[in-house]
Amino acid sequence: MSKERQFIPLQIAVMTISDTRTEENDKSGAMLKRLLEEAGHQLKEKLIVPDNIYQIRAEVSRWIASDDVNVVLTTGGTGVTGRDGTPEAIQPLLDKVIDGFGEMFRVLSYESIGTSTLQSRALAGVANGTYIFCLPGSSGACKDGWTKLIVKQLDNRSRPCNLVELMPRLQEK
Repeated sequence: MSKERQFIPLQIAVMTISDTRTEENDKSGAMLKRLLEEAGHQLKEKLIVPDNIYQIRAEVSRWIASDDVNVVLTTGGTGVTGRDGTPEAIQPLLDKVIDGFGEMFRVLSYESIGTSTLQSRALAGVANGTYIFCLPGSSGACKDGWTKLIVKQLDNRSRPCNLVELMPRLQEK
């Protein structure tokens, strides 16, 4: 009997947060869609939402209330300008913050963009049993976040541990 685990495809929703992006020029959202599908996961839904914390929160709330979405990936709105409100939209929804994600993202990002990484407020957490990852709006940041951090944690075959194997226990009390 083989001890190798079988891959478990997840249902992933992607949200691009921007006042200016359209389906035609949404490079980051398109990249995340392509990368998650190449990894064997399924795109549940893809949206472009304006930089408005209430619209962001409403759509993410709909996804985390659904049994059909395992993971939410957002891109955009994680900077420090007046319109950047993704962390403010998402944090109140989280049951738990995965602090290590933002910390590791900034360490990895430092290799590419130096001290500019301190402007990133990338974050991750769990809400109602759904993982949420908030990435910056650049396609480079999305690629690095996915390939260097997220993809392995969303693969139940990754050792010594991964986020998928924790999914059945996320809502334990």
